[in-house]
Amino acid sequence: MSSKFAKLEKFEGQDFRRWRKKMHFLLTTLKVAYVLSTLFPEEVENEPIDQTRKRLRWENDDYICRGHILNEMSNALFDFYQNTESAKQRWDSLESKYMAEDASSKKFLVSNFFNYKIVDSRPIMEQYNELLHILGQFSQPDMNMDESIVVSTIIDKFPPLWKDFKHTLKLEELSLVQLGHIRIEESLRVQEDDKTKGKTQASSSVNVVEHDGKPGKFNKFKN
Repeated sequence: MSSKFAKLEKFEGQDFRRWRKKMHFLLTTLKVAYVLSTLFPEEVENEPIDQTRKRLRWENDDYICRGHILNEMSNALFDFYQNTESAKQRWDSLESKYMAEDASSKKFLVSNFFNYKIVDSRPIMEQYNELLHILGQFSQPDMNMDESIVVSTIIDKFPPLWKDFKHTLKLEELSLVQLGHIRIEESLRVQEDDKTKGKTQASSSVNVVEHDGKPGKFNKFKN
């Protein structure tokens, strides 16, 4: 991966849109791009161990993300942005400054929203938040889009595994906030997948073994 990063052209303040796409692809490959659209999980008193692990992971991924963004900037921009507190702040600041010209183009913003594809390989809520971020940019050139059209369009973007649930959602009049409740459905699907994997692992621990041509018997062993 280091050799691929070395081939990225340093961002010097021009052609931000292309550099942004390349940078986001690399950060996604490293599985740290999610920190660009999520807030820092604050430490709470007597927090569960799972929450502590999640917070520490976020801090580590944020550090990696910030480092790679800075590494692909010119020296002048590096010096200017190196003191931002988080990768999200740095990314938002870059977008606010350098996407202004692109954001003024309604065609670009509409295309960015309608061409976005939700895939099964990433968390649905993570991608839903990215769509909301795109919609948030509509306010810069004072664009307005009917909320019912936005909700319907997002539902249509759900991947094939959500086909039946998509049909259910379309039968209701939902706002963007209400559509955000898909996190519950996603959580249930994750739990169901975990149960299925557990059953699969349990069944794979039973094997038939044959000795000297005689019929085998079931023997349990630990993987």
